[in-house]
Amino acid sequence: MDRDPLADARNLVAELFPRNRWALLAGSVTTAQRTAGSDLDIVVVLPEGDRQVPHRDSRRYRGWPVELFVHDEQSLVHYLTKDLPGRRPVMHRMVATGVPISGDPRQWQTRCAAVLAAGPAPLPPHERDRARYHLTDLLDDLVHAGDPGERTVIATTAWTSVAHQALALADHWTGTSKWLLRELRDLDEGLAGRWLEAHDDVTAIEALIREVLDQHGGPLFDGYHVAGSSER
Repeated sequence: MDRDPLADARNLVAELFPRNRWALLAGSVTTAQRTAGSDLDIVVVLPEGDRQVPHRDSRRYRGWPVELFVHDEQSLVHYLTKDLPGRRPVMHRMVATGVPISGDPRQWQTRCAAVLAAGPAPLPPHERDRARYHLTDLLDDLVHAGDPGERTVIATTAWTSVAHQALALADHWTGTSKWLLRELRDLDEGLAGRWLEAHDDVTAIEALIREVLDQHGGPLFDGYHVAGSSER
């Protein structure tokens, strides 16, 4: 599409939310990674107490697919906080890297950029053990699978999981879909390249799992213990 995404995003916000405090356009549409399918991801912050917040809205505008994320400052804080336990800083990244189209979001952008740069909280010991155990279990299933169909399914699961666990064990942000690759590249370009090459190659997936485990204490099975709930 030849239209100016910033101009169209600015006009849409002015039409729908004339009382907005600030708004910004995020996502690949503002970068060199823009494609014919890029949409307008727009974060809009309204005055406190506006009955429209919070909500998400998907629509089309002047030929663009549009995703609107509408908040006041209180709900924005809530959703930014929700980003952190899952270690997927979706809203932080949108705010930090977005292009202002209304008002002045610079204070919020600085705040979110600082969180991104700091990375997630260190993975607690019990979660590190769980990640190692999970990879060890997948590796065992992969090595000993006799049914070709099951081996294919296990390999597919293991290929995705080893990327997630490599990021978690390295105390790095994670992501889904294209952001899983982007975060892995941010962590280690070489590892990301080996991960891509390992797709559909069971032997390479096994090697990659062993590599990640060796970097983070090795396989874990003997002695792994998880206390159950006392509720009945």
